[in-house]
Amino acid sequence: MKNMAHGPYPVRESFWVSHLRRDNKRGLTALPEPVEGWTVKPFIIRLFDKLTAYHERLNLKPPCLKLKVTLYVAPAVAVTFIRSALLVLACILVYPLAAVATEGGMGHYIPGSVATLIDLAPTKPGWVVEPMYLHYEGNASAAKSIPLAGVITAGLNAKSDAALLGGLYTFGQTVLGAHYTVGAYLPYVWITAEADVSTSLGTVRRRDSTSGIGDMSLIPAMLAWKTGFWQFNALLPIYAPTGGYQVGHLANTGLNYWTFDPTIGVSYNNEKIGFNTALHVGITATTKNTDTDYNSGSTLHLDGSVQQLLPVGPGYMGVGAEAFYLQQVTADSGAGASFGDFKGYTVGVGPVVSYVLPLGKETFVTEFRWLPELDVKRRLEGNYFWLKAVYQF
Repeated sequence: MKNMAHGPYPVRESFWVSHLRRDNKRGLTALPEPVEGWTVKPFIIRLFDKLTAYHERLNLKPPCLKLKVTLYVAPAVAVTFIRSALLVLACILVYPLAAVATEGGMGHYIPGSVATLIDLAPTKPGWVVEPMYLHYEGNASAAKSIPLAGVITAGLNAKSDAALLGGLYTFGQTVLGAHYTVGAYLPYVWITAEADVSTSLGTVRRRDSTSGIGDMSLIPAMLAWKTGFWQFNALLPIYAPTGGYQVGHLANTGLNYWTFDPTIGVSYNNEKIGFNTALHVGITATTKNTDTDYNSGSTLHLDGSVQQLLPVGPGYMGVGAEAFYLQQVTADSGAGASFGDFKGYTVGVGPVVSYVLPLGKETFVTEFRWLPELDVKRRLEGNYFWLKAVYQF
């Protein structure tokens, strides 16, 4: 405790905080210990970025925290000031230093879903059958806390395998001058998750595994405008909560909410020289997970690829690369979003190998991708391995 002169009024410069009250709407209210001869109002702890306040609600992953405090000299004379103090106090008393924006560290959209020649909207009437296999392994450091199915976890490790069977149908009639396709994909998922979980007896390491039908993806509209070597695409994938979900379980085959993912793209495929490239961008919108009262923020995603086709045997081998970028652009919300509105991102690049086999009027394509995440913030970090096949008839 130290008093110093400030004009005619004594000003209290430092104090101890003994009471904390968390309020999801306003932030964290701290009540200083009473000191004889002083009247001190409670103050709000807020996140400051470069020493500039911009949040009304509490965010628990600071780069820097400041305390805004209104002090009054008893009995009636007031002096207000903002002190840069207790930078570490809130971090220690409230939550661990790191958090993830999307509930569970991952959303429905997965890098590599729509990226290369094999993913383009069909332009020939008829059926497309597309089996796929996806393997993912990711982890978070022990210092990174992630909300998962109503549980706060640390040091989360997750491994999942998914076998998907998809079907698309392209109509002979055009819509708005575009080839019109509808489709759906049904996944079967195996998942194992392990993390440190806080209990009444202390922190314990838990491991859960499960398997079953995952969240189905529906595509009510996939449009393709083709002119020369160029193709312009627009599609609306919708992810339905058909997978299993149970609060408190680290491993679930579903996410327990809907996701709408309008996506547009452009591609260039020069069949004369065998070169193709594509770029797709989309943004997700999710409904609330009603079991945990958690609404994950919207995510902007970009996937780009380049490939060169070379004649090999009766078909063509493609070699190339895919790059991806995901950035959460809106805040998480709901009572379950106890870590505030942190926005995560991931970026990566990896090789793509494919083989195209023409079969008269039909075509068979298979493709393998390895997509390592190179820079990640507030998400799981790992590797995606895709194996896709397309049979068009």
